[in-house]
Amino acid sequence: MNEHLKERAEDLPARPGVYLFKDSAGRPIYVGKAKSLRHRVRSYFQESRPSDEKRDRLLDVAAELETILVDNEKEALALENNLIKQFKPRYNVLLRDDKTYPYIKLTLHERFPRVYVTRRLRKDGSRYYGPYFPGGLAYRIVDLIHRRFFVPSCKVDLTRYHPRPCLQYYIKRCLGPCVEGLTTPERYAEAVRDVRMFLEGRESELARDLHNRMERASEDQRYEEAGRYRDQLLTVEELRERQKMAASSGEDFDIFGFHREGAQMAVDLFHFRNGRTVDRREFFWEDLAEPDLSDVFAALVKQVYLDQQYVPGEIFAPVGFEDQGLLEEILSEKRGRPVHIYTPEAGRRRGLLELVARNARHSFERRFRVLKPRTEEMLGELADALDLDKPPRRIEAFDVSHIQGTDIVASMVACEDGEMKKSDYRKFIIKTVPQNDDFASMREVVGRRYRRLQQEKKRFPDLVLIDGGLGQLHAAADALAELEIINQPLASIAKREEILYVYGREDEPIVLDHHSPVLHLIQRIRDEAHRFAVTFHRKRRTRRELASELLEVPGVGDRTARKLLEHFGSMAKLQSASEAELSQIVTQNQARRIMEYFSKAGVKYRIGSPDGI
Repeated sequence: MNEHLKERAEDLPARPGVYLFKDSAGRPIYVGKAKSLRHRVRSYFQESRPSDEKRDRLLDVAAELETILVDNEKEALALENNLIKQFKPRYNVLLRDDKTYPYIKLTLHERFPRVYVTRRLRKDGSRYYGPYFPGGLAYRIVDLIHRRFFVPSCKVDLTRYHPRPCLQYYIKRCLGPCVEGLTTPERYAEAVRDVRMFLEGRESELARDLHNRMERASEDQRYEEAGRYRDQLLTVEELRERQKMAASSGEDFDIFGFHREGAQMAVDLFHFRNGRTVDRREFFWEDLAEPDLSDVFAALVKQVYLDQQYVPGEIFAPVGFEDQGLLEEILSEKRGRPVHIYTPEAGRRRGLLELVARNARHSFERRFRVLKPRTEEMLGELADALDLDKPPRRIEAFDVSHIQGTDIVASMVACEDGEMKKSDYRKFIIKTVPQNDDFASMREVVGRRYRRLQQEKKRFPDLVLIDGGLGQLHAAADALAELEIINQPLASIAKREEILYVYGREDEPIVLDHHSPVLHLIQRIRDEAHRFAVTFHRKRRTRRELASELLEVPGVGDRTARKLLEHFGSMAKLQSASEAELSQIVTQNQARRIMEYFSKAGVKYRIGSPDGI
């Protein structure tokens, strides 16, 4: 037992806070919260405490202890949740769910706001609605917004006018803000207000406004406009009737069920909305160190609901857990109405709880007795094909992207146990290659990646996969050789021919059957690396082109233009910034020149939010 940490625990204050155990490299390996830091942390070192395998392993690895004081338990719980999501400590119960649910995003920071489906929340001035269960519902709602409210999802640059509209205008799914004269800022602002009311559930208010507008348009003999309002009104009233019918059949609640065998565990979460099952989520753990089910569900409920926009009125868990009352209080404040977390003992809801548990058993069987053996077999076949010492459980793949040597970037994607691991994806801006040289670019990016792994003493992948032919393969091998990395399995897959080359056996190219699951896995990883690189390249190129527009502003050079775009994220946000906001990035004189430049450019270029949106 670490005596230094034991002594440190004795000196902690008896106040609420969060504690972090760290390893010898300073990485957090466990994050916990406590009503009394002294009492909680001291309990880890009590000799009279029953044997706990997880605690013993944690203390064997722990080298440092850090604490953060907060004012109360609520703040401690929220901070604990944020730190767990930030650091993903190995001894915490981490949410392992491949499914993310979509939101609807309304870009209110733009002069002509647009509506999108997104799975990523950002602090970008947009309004987000959701998440939506099931995922397809968000797309159906956005399609309805296009057809009835004519607010688009296009990628057209709306900071300036264009000569002609796109097809969406002609098929009556957009008001055409991209062409001067097709609509007005006031008319568009009205449409956006309607969309906001629609997404915020203010159907009665929206129906009343639409009815009044329809009556006025009819009185003024603007019959086409009145017909448009009539169609919108009918859509809103139809949705209101559906909601009334659904609400009479039940309330909103979520139910957890689980099945566990040793360190393997599956949890199913069923979402019931208005008394009907609308979606299902599955969570899996292959090596769950936490023996106590109550601790597992405490962590699970926190991670699912603390950051989720919508919280149902009831949450049924198969076991009770610590912080249950505190979580109810926090989630009730978030919902604005009471939230109850409990375990049904009898009746229909107990039956539903048992039904979800049976589904969790089926999920467990499918994951660990069907899919996992298939993956093991496929990785074993890949190892045989490439003559590897062991199945490549972790594969890292690289690709380079550019257009005629400009904006050269590279990507690295990771695949673990046959599944893409997006949290480990990496993007690289090529720094040392001045011209179009794919081989030198590949040499740089592979060298940078594995030099960093060496420095951080992290484990290397079981296979490095290069998108390209022999030239790219040898460039990657050169980078590894410079780092004195030997025996690292390395292969490449050539485009079109789909031929695999293994470093050290280049004269024996491997051609897999086109129907082979092994080839399909390699292609999927390669294509994902390509997609990720191309997406990053397009973003860089667009930003550079926007920066060139900024260079027209007197006193703004290349470095200042890039700094402004990096801070504001887009030309639209930059042009809508106030002089005070600009002055945080550049000098006051530069901020004034930028404001004057956009002011002289006129309304066509000046971005802002119309009043009332």
